[in-house]
Amino acid sequence: MDAPRTIFMGSPAAAIPVLDALLSLNWPVVGVYTAPDRPAGRGRRLEACAVKRRALDLGLDVIDPPSLRTPEAVEVLHALEPDLVLLAAYGKLLPSDFLEAPALGALNVHPSLLPKYRGAAPVQATILSGDAEAGASLIVMDDGVDTGPLVAQRAVPLRGDERAGALTERLFLLCADLVRDALPRYAAGEIAPAPQGAGEPPLKRLKKDAGRLDWTRPAVELERQVRAYDPWPGAYTEWAGRRLQVLDARVGAASDASPGAVVVGPDGPGVGTADGTLLPRRVKLEGRPATAVEDFVRGHAAFVGSTLG
Repeated sequence: MDAPRTIFMGSPAAAIPVLDALLSLNWPVVGVYTAPDRPAGRGRRLEACAVKRRALDLGLDVIDPPSLRTPEAVEVLHALEPDLVLLAAYGKLLPSDFLEAPALGALNVHPSLLPKYRGAAPVQATILSGDAEAGASLIVMDDGVDTGPLVAQRAVPLRGDERAGALTERLFLLCADLVRDALPRYAAGEIAPAPQGAGEPPLKRLKKDAGRLDWTRPAVELERQVRAYDPWPGAYTEWAGRRLQVLDARVGAASDASPGAVVVGPDGPGVGTADGTLLPRRVKLEGRPATAVEDFVRGHAAFVGSTLG
């Protein structure tokens, strides 16, 4: 086979390195599928996603249908005559036409060490679990959720202070490395994809209230939650009837403070938990700018001694 005619599918900025890696192979990219333009900002003006902007800058043909399951979408797919589909954070399950039409199938890059953390929010799940390593996987897609055979996989160690936004970018750079290294060998028939293990049920999409801090949990888990939900949906609690975001935090020493009680110890202001103290470093009260916790305490004398949540 000549260089395979390839469709790329992706939307957020994190997926751009994967598109760039595909382009570095000098294969014909016959179409780039992205999410449709969506309202954004105070004016709610329609805004293109990051991958669409990048593709248009490169002069690539962009397709952004609201659905892949219409006769028109299937007609467009077959007209492109793809040999391969490569997907990176596209955000939709592919219907059977997209899986079966390309001779080389549809491949997906996933920012986790499959079969662990299938489905949505794998990076957040990695941080929440306190894993010692993370990774990227390249798989052949089937009709399941991230269940297809593995083409290639790579792991990286974690320090234990990673935040979801930065770790997502790091892992999609790793996905891009997999594309440059393994995709040509797969297309040449040099890699035989291997079945995954059973794994766990797929993760569900994050909801806005996922970041609510439950002070009856241990401080080490709450500190992970602060990092896992940065930048979205954010970790938060309530104080004086208003939402208080915890933007940065550390685990403090053991304390006899009850869960949610705000105390001041040798390391500064802290909050009692089921085990240990959580030490907020930066907070943001609803309607106010973010600030260091020491400045917040100086401006809100009633904070110390109160109970959060």
